[in-house]
Amino acid sequence: MIDLYFWPTPNGYKPLIMLEEIGLDYTIKPTNILTGDQFKEDFLQIAPNNRIPAIVDGSFSLFESGAILIYLAEKTGKLLPLEPNRYQVVQWLMWQMGGLGPMMGQANHFIKYAKEDIPYGKKRYLNETYRLLGVLDKQLSDKDYIVGEYTIADIACYPWIVQAEGLGVNIETEYLNVSNWAKKISGRSAVKRSYEVGQSISSNTKIDNKAHDILFGTNLPEK
Repeated sequence: MIDLYFWPTPNGYKPLIMLEEIGLDYTIKPTNILTGDQFKEDFLQIAPNNRIPAIVDGSFSLFESGAILIYLAEKTGKLLPLEPNRYQVVQWLMWQMGGLGPMMGQANHFIKYAKEDIPYGKKRYLNETYRLLGVLDKQLSDKDYIVGEYTIADIACYPWIVQAEGLGVNIETEYLNVSNWAKKISGRSAVKRSYEVGQSISSNTKIDNKAHDILFGTNLPEK
């Protein structure tokens, strides 16, 4: 039984979708990042960077969503093919971890959560979001999935792509290949189950001023 320390964020959904896809037994450990659970000492023993997600598998623990996806894939032999496609998958996973996620995350912050209006920040990160969506759209121009078959690269990218609408990006009209890819993934039963789990956890949450300060590091809880 794997313990998944989870909150319904794009990064949080990645290992949840993976666990549902590969059929491993797991227990959700809700880690409320709006109230500061990520700063509690027992969680920091597992994830010293105070970020979700993290997993505990027996005596082994791991943080960073990309590392978790690779670990689960190698543990089960699923969704990370052998060569020659293996490193193509890892390449696109790293692309998401180093590009798509951080850039969309910053765009989301400046557009939706920053208490000051900073036009430069909005423009900078939204432009990068558009650029990266264009990269993905081109990659998907002749493929059903990012490397041709469904892999952890798709699982890593999908939870971020579905956030684009909240940034005012119309995927369906501006990035048709990405839109068609996202529709295929959204129809998968494992993905549907994952978002049902996430919605049940986040249904009563609210980002008030206190939660905002905790979430964005302006007023960290006392140790």
